Amino acid sequence: MACMKLGSKTDAFQRQGQAWFCTTGLPSDVVVEVGEMSFHLHKFPLLSRSGVMERLIAEASDEEEKCSICLPDIPGGAKTFELVAKFCYGVKLELTASNVVYLRCAAEHLEMTEEYGESNLIVQTETFLNQVVLRNWKDSLRALQTCDDIISYADELNITKRCIESLAMKASTDPNLFGWPMMEHGGPMKSPGGSVLWNGISTGAKPKNTSSDWWYEDASNLSLPLYKRLISVMESRGIRQEIIAGSLTFYAKRYLPGLYRRQGANDSNSSTCLAPVASGAPLSEEDQKILLEEIDRLLPIQKGLVPTKFLFGLLRTAMILRASPSCISNFEKRIGLQLDKATLEDLLMPNFSYSMETLYNVDCVQRILEHFLAMDQITGGASPCSADDGQIIGSPSLTPITMVAKLIDGYLAEVAPDVNLKLPKFQALAASVPDYARPLDDGLYRAIDIYLKSHPWLSESDREQLCRLMDCQKLSLEACTHAAQNERLPLRIVVQVLFFEQLQLRTSIAGCFLVSDNLDGSRQLRSGFTGSTEGGWASAVRENQVLKVGMDNMRMRVSELEKECSNMRQEIEKLGRVKGSSTWGNVSKKFGFKLKSQMCSAQEDSVSNQKNGSGKIEKLKGKAQEKHKS
Repeated sequence: MACMKLGSKTDAFQRQGQAWFCTTGLPSDVVVEVGEMSFHLHKFPLLSRSGVMERLIAEASDEEEKCSICLPDIPGGAKTFELVAKFCYGVKLELTASNVVYLRCAAEHLEMTEEYGESNLIVQTETFLNQVVLRNWKDSLRALQTCDDIISYADELNITKRCIESLAMKASTDPNLFGWPMMEHGGPMKSPGGSVLWNGISTGAKPKNTSSDWWYEDASNLSLPLYKRLISVMESRGIRQEIIAGSLTFYAKRYLPGLYRRQGANDSNSSTCLAPVASGAPLSEEDQKILLEEIDRLLPIQKGLVPTKFLFGLLRTAMILRASPSCISNFEKRIGLQLDKATLEDLLMPNFSYSMETLYNVDCVQRILEHFLAMDQITGGASPCSADDGQIIGSPSLTPITMVAKLIDGYLAEVAPDVNLKLPKFQALAASVPDYARPLDDGLYRAIDIYLKSHPWLSESDREQLCRLMDCQKLSLEACTHAAQNERLPLRIVVQVLFFEQLQLRTSIAGCFLVSDNLDGSRQLRSGFTGSTEGGWASAVRENQVLKVGMDNMRMRVSELEKECSNMRQEIEKLGRVKGSSTWGNVSKKFGFKLKSQMCSAQEDSVSNQKNGSGKIEKLKGKAQEKHKS
């Protein structure tokens, strides 16, 4: 820390309890009371340097030689007045960044101008402040910290503003361009061994590569009011938003212990997620709440400035501390902007409300999702797409909303076991995701199945209403197989699943035959130009065998489904006879879809498919054997 020496006399002050005495050999003729401390001094050294002391001594003087003066409002209190008294007596003292602000304000308060002596305390402190302290980062920071205790005096003299301007300028500039060591040609002078040179002399120090976050830890030592003013000045100087956000992240992590919960190792990889710094006594809940709301005001609402996990930590802390609704809403909006970067663990926020209706805060996730969808529509991030032949058609920008749809389906599966989760709330969250955002409905089906299992008391109509959220045409073959045997699903949904599963299987079988035909044609074409080899036809035979096994497995599955469909048809017809309606057409209308005539009479198609499939395989094998013989 830089310093400036003043005075030349040896220290002649001695302390006895709560009193200071000047041992110059002359008896004291004035007592100055500063707080609980008394200073037994002499009139002439004081009045010759201070206009205020001159007037007070004149007013207090009477017939008695010794007078008493009280200074209750001197900036810095007794400790600062001790230094002022030593300056008046010419005793040696040091000006440092830790005391210069107190002495400058005290000198102004006591009117220690050039009128009362050359090189008086105001001039000395101003010179040291401008030429030494404000040119150095550490000294400017220390001087700014001392402004906290006497902020009104420091503001009046623009000391606070000057310190903040100095820090903001240095934070926006390459740190290698100021302070020690000296720089040349944009970098420190180095010795052949790589150490830093100072005026051509090797210091042994190694140069450090600094990044834009070098000042985060130092700035976090400031009190919240001063830190706010520093950030505001930095923004006005055009410092990048991501750098400002990084500093706010560091500051919040230092003073908000609630942010450390569930922090994963991924945070260490982020440039804006620095390790928390050990600090003094923790803030009270009220102070943490004030800090959180101030961070909300300072943090720009912009996508990608801070990690999503950190935003969830702020939101969770805001709910615990009962922050203002606007503060909570702003954090939800920020998360909504980058919801596609969130994880399932982030979304699983406990419900901190007094009512405790549900285990997790589903309403909060619903609002976050709505913010994401609203911003997605504004930015044109996802355009409606259509389903054609079971494939989702959309632009590459559909990826974020697809990721969010998968995330929400996973969240629904996690909260579904909560018996207190009402059906309308579950349906609302599931229905908020657009249909085009889900290429497959397997995740949604899993969440619905878990909800039905955890809520067995739901009526049949509620079950059907819940299952309408998923599209049976967008279930994978594995999901269809599971759903066809799921006793928790309504009968209408099971029939729909069976119908679409049969269509998928038949489409797959038809595709296998098409591939077989194409393969056969390509082999004939190759044989016409290049001839056949023993190894090539052996490979072809193996491929045919694999293809045959795959088709046999699909035929077996089709046969099983036809049996299930036949049994179900018989059961439905029995029910229809009891109710007076046994026609299959009425039943099909009741189940809400048109059944083709070949759906449950698929045995004929199956037989024909088996014959066609067997014929194709025999044909392929025959051709392979003939060519092998030739």
